[in-house]
Amino acid sequence: MTGFASGQGEALGLGWTWDVRSVNNRGLDIRIRVPDWIEGLEQALRAVVSKRVARGNVTVSLRLQSSTTDPVQELNTAQLDRVLTAMLKIEEDAMARGLSLTASSAADLISVRGVMDVPHQQADPAQVRAHLLDDFAPVLDSFLASRASEGVALADVLARQVAQVSDLVDQAGALADARKDEQAERMRSAMARVLENQDTVDEQRVAQELALIAVKADVTEELDRLRAHVDAASALLNTDGAVGRKLDFLMQEFNREANTLCSKSQSAPLTAVGLELKSVIEQMREQVQNVE
Repeated sequence: MTGFASGQGEALGLGWTWDVRSVNNRGLDIRIRVPDWIEGLEQALRAVVSKRVARGNVTVSLRLQSSTTDPVQELNTAQLDRVLTAMLKIEEDAMARGLSLTASSAADLISVRGVMDVPHQQADPAQVRAHLLDDFAPVLDSFLASRASEGVALADVLARQVAQVSDLVDQAGALADARKDEQAERMRSAMARVLENQDTVDEQRVAQELALIAVKADVTEELDRLRAHVDAASALLNTDGAVGRKLDFLMQEFNREANTLCSKSQSAPLTAVGLELKSVIEQMREQVQNVE
């Protein structure tokens, strides 16, 4: 979901610069920073972006200035009033605490942002909004292309990780098959010890207990589900459109099966493979956070 694009435009005596960027996020969070006097611009931009972006923290910023070589500035009386009120409050608080502040000059006040403004409002806001929305379209295209390029590289990384998971599942399957004889021998030995030390034994109860132990140690279902998850992840990586949420959920299922595999392994080599499997799944989960 990482992307960036910028663009510049000029019309109606105004010049502007676009900045669009995004980082990963579980949902879609759009932040628009545009001048307030262009009525309806923020809502229009939000609608345009939300139609083409499904996931990520997206920030759209617009810097607007006069395109004339010598822009005429005017005193923004409303901003000046806010600055003077704030200064008065600061001086009163300082005096109450026994502090003495340096007196401010008119030059200091003029240098405060917004006190002297280029009167953008001379341009018709509706016309400015129309020009800006037209100019934003190619910037958004460039931004989406940037995300798509990032996505191609990310898809390759995830495909390699899915293949690694598949290999580890195959290794786990081979180890699970190899331990069957060992498990059977352990159960036979345990049963023999029980029979030797008991005069009367409920053979049906013993058989039930042995069957329960065998079920608890069987990892066939976990391996089958892991293989199914591998197939599902591979299919999603080859699907057009937004798949990030589905992959995010799939990572949880991967991790659940890997945890169960480790808890039922009863074999050092199988446990080692299970831990390696969990490590790769965690790496995949981190990468999936960047997928739309």
